[in-house]
Amino acid sequence: MQTEARVGVVVEGGGQRALASGHDAAVDGGVRRFSAAHHQRNRQQDLQQQPQIGTVAHLLAGGVAGAVSKTCTAPLARLTILFQVQGMHSDVAALSKASIWHEASRIVYEEGFRAFWKGNLVTIAHRLPYSSISFYAYERYKHFLQLIPGLNRHKEYASADVCVRLIGGGLAGITAASMTYPLDLVRTRLAAQTKTIYYRGISHALYAICRDEGAKGLYKGLGATLLGVGPSIAISFSVYETLRSQWQLQRPHDSAVFVNLACGSLSGIASSTVTFPLDLVRRRMQLEGAGGRARVYNSGLFGTFKHIVHTEGFRGLYRGILPEYCKVVPSVGIVFMTYEMLKSFLSGTPDDG
Repeated sequence: MQTEARVGVVVEGGGQRALASGHDAAVDGGVRRFSAAHHQRNRQQDLQQQPQIGTVAHLLAGGVAGAVSKTCTAPLARLTILFQVQGMHSDVAALSKASIWHEASRIVYEEGFRAFWKGNLVTIAHRLPYSSISFYAYERYKHFLQLIPGLNRHKEYASADVCVRLIGGGLAGITAASMTYPLDLVRTRLAAQTKTIYYRGISHALYAICRDEGAKGLYKGLGATLLGVGPSIAISFSVYETLRSQWQLQRPHDSAVFVNLACGSLSGIASSTVTFPLDLVRRRMQLEGAGGRARVYNSGLFGTFKHIVHTEGFRGLYRGILPEYCKVVPSVGIVFMTYEMLKSFLSGTPDDG
């Protein structure tokens, strides 16, 4: 979820540049007014030059960009999941001291090189509906929020505009996550399988979970997921916008692509650091009862937190954070570049970089 949240920030910030205004420094009132007017004219010209594409093409570009990004970073994503569930069951507890290299070598030796992409097909299948729902929901929520007194002056005040986008993005993320959650759960269970294969594919996993755990089993860990969506988007948004505005203020001639990539990556690292414990708890709750195993956590979200800290220490909440960090930069970079290239291609506008 963290990556999806920060990807939205980077794509919106880099592709549309809709939130970059309002941060120019001014020495006095006259310079401030001139700078603001000049910047506004430049921003309008910039927006007019941006590739204009329809909703379907926008969804296609976002979905394909996300799928390409997740496919390229799938090995790191699977390593993150395997480290996150260490200590949960006896067969993974043996890996508690394994390094990234040791675990990667084990996967190649025991499961083959293709095993790095276990669960990637369902990740791609999850990506398109998630992107479509989040995009549509974001526009609807934003329209509704703009009718609320105070927020209806978003065109006049940057703070109201930021509030609309932040709340709308959080609500859209919650809506999309709720509607596509079973696919996310299946992806985790497929990726967490090592030697013993219990789920043979997407359809079999959905059938087996409903058979063994009931329909409610498809939503294990949803609470932790929804609890993490808001903070993830808020942190990504605030860190990205703060870094980007300061960077442009200090170094206005730097490449916009490089600035967006760097700020997006740093915002992703900040978001992951703060929300990673929730993501870890989510993964473990998703694996509760998987493959007929006994339940480990029986006391809900906060009880799971307490159990992990008690049995593994505070560091246990950050198992797998290193491969997650390694995934941030290429993930944001790939999705940003792919999105911009596809948008330019679909609009028929040459990409000037």
